[in-house]
Amino acid sequence: MTQEATASTTPRNMPAAFGGGAIIGALGGLIGLGGAEFRLPLLIGIFNFAALEAVILNKAMSLVVVATALPFRAQTVPFADVAAHWPVILNLLAGSLLGAWFGAGWATRLKSETLYKVIALLLVVIAVVLLFGHDATTSQVLVTGTAQLVAGIIAGFIIGIVASLLGVAGGELLIPTLVLLFGADIKLAGSLSLAVSLPTMLVGFTRYSRDQSFSVIGRNKKFLLIMAAGSIIGTFIGGQLLGLVPSYALLPALALILVISAVKVWRHK
Repeated sequence: MTQEATASTTPRNMPAAFGGGAIIGALGGLIGLGGAEFRLPLLIGIFNFAALEAVILNKAMSLVVVATALPFRAQTVPFADVAAHWPVILNLLAGSLLGAWFGAGWATRLKSETLYKVIALLLVVIAVVLLFGHDATTSQVLVTGTAQLVAGIIAGFIIGIVASLLGVAGGELLIPTLVLLFGADIKLAGSLSLAVSLPTMLVGFTRYSRDQSFSVIGRNKKFLLIMAAGSIIGTFIGGQLLGLVPSYALLPALALILVISAVKVWRHK
């Protein structure tokens, strides 16, 4: 049995899985995200999953969190408001679905050492976006017409790749894109990002299901469900605390956590 296979079948502390998921979910909820970008380093560094297996587990948990987040947000942003912006959703999906398939296929072909480094670099990118793009405000859209359509497809493609490689929903990239490129209100952008994320993640998940590493879900089903439950509860708690901690204090701290995590993932063996 290989070292990675042994790691994926090692018994894990279930209370720690629930607690870790809850803390990560709360962090994500505080900034309006699912927290998957923080969960991935935890799966690799603390629970010792191999790179690709951690990404697949993270993708599975992200699916559960996003699927439950949509109805949670319906009281603030009705489904009718989201559906009314179907052209924007389709525009981004035209790129993100292809990007998700491509990204997942790329991840399954990369060596673990290379994938660790790719994950580390993307975590740094997410940290930069948190610092400079998360508080984007609605203003005049950057481009219109055909240029906006093309920009939406390209942005969706890039976001789909990143979401597949990290096993995340991609909200940290989608929300600034929706605000800056399409002029969406920040609350509406949060729900629109979920509407784009769900089918995008399903495509990436489907592509991962063709790889032998996908069996990590069956071997760790209890762990996955417990950590996902913790993530959902944590995200809900974080959402209720939203606004109590000012963004100017929270975002730099979370970005620093991601950078530190990126360093550890880069060095992971």
